[in-house]
Amino acid sequence: MTNFARETQERIASNAQSTGLISASRSFLNATLTSHYSYNFSCLGRPIIQYPQDMVALQELIWLCQPDLIIETGIAHGGSLIFSASMLALLDYCEASRQGISLDPRMPTRKVIGIDIDIRRHNREAIESHPMASRIEMIQGSSIDADVIRNVSKRALDVERVLVCLDSNHTHQHVLKELEAYAPLVTLGSYCVVFDTVVEDMPEGSFPDRPWDKGNNPKTAVWEYLKSHPEFEIDKQIDHKLLISVAPDGYLRRVR
Repeated sequence: MTNFARETQERIASNAQSTGLISASRSFLNATLTSHYSYNFSCLGRPIIQYPQDMVALQELIWLCQPDLIIETGIAHGGSLIFSASMLALLDYCEASRQGISLDPRMPTRKVIGIDIDIRRHNREAIESHPMASRIEMIQGSSIDADVIRNVSKRALDVERVLVCLDSNHTHQHVLKELEAYAPLVTLGSYCVVFDTVVEDMPEGSFPDRPWDKGNNPKTAVWEYLKSHPEFEIDKQIDHKLLISVAPDGYLRRVR
């Protein structure tokens, strides 16, 4: 496995230098973003609206960071909440197995908090009736509302490790405010994942029915935030590994 790990790192480094691979991945992204490719997938029965590559990256990060709490902005159909909850359930069961103790599924240790300004009734009912529901808490309200931020921040104080995913309103100002509110909750070595930074890489006018566009999107917010927050760094290795991702420059690792 030592050799395999070394070869993997060599391949990832090679990806970063391959103009052919990079060009092909950008062409694929341009074609599939406009055809709503990400709407084709689900997680444990609920639509997740993500690229499979980013789902794989997230499971790697969750296993690596072992978070006690995952905070997600943007709920939609709930697939991402259920994905995160299932990973946290796996972490709990693995830990219980190592310790040789039984785990009561009605009293989960690790949890997910999902925030959305509009949790539609049919989505809420589907999430609440899902087997992962005991691990999920939903908050209806704007993710940048002061009361919501205080509520979530208080919850984060009670746990050891926190991971954050931002995937709601994709305008520069909204994402920047989310970063200012939730990135500080991320614990050392964990991640704040900012989705849809790919908007900056798309041709101008690609989202005529949305308020975000080139120059006004999650990636521009990430760049602005990092100017004054050296405690976070973009994990470029993830970008080089995935090649196809809606979150280029969006995997932020807390390094100090």
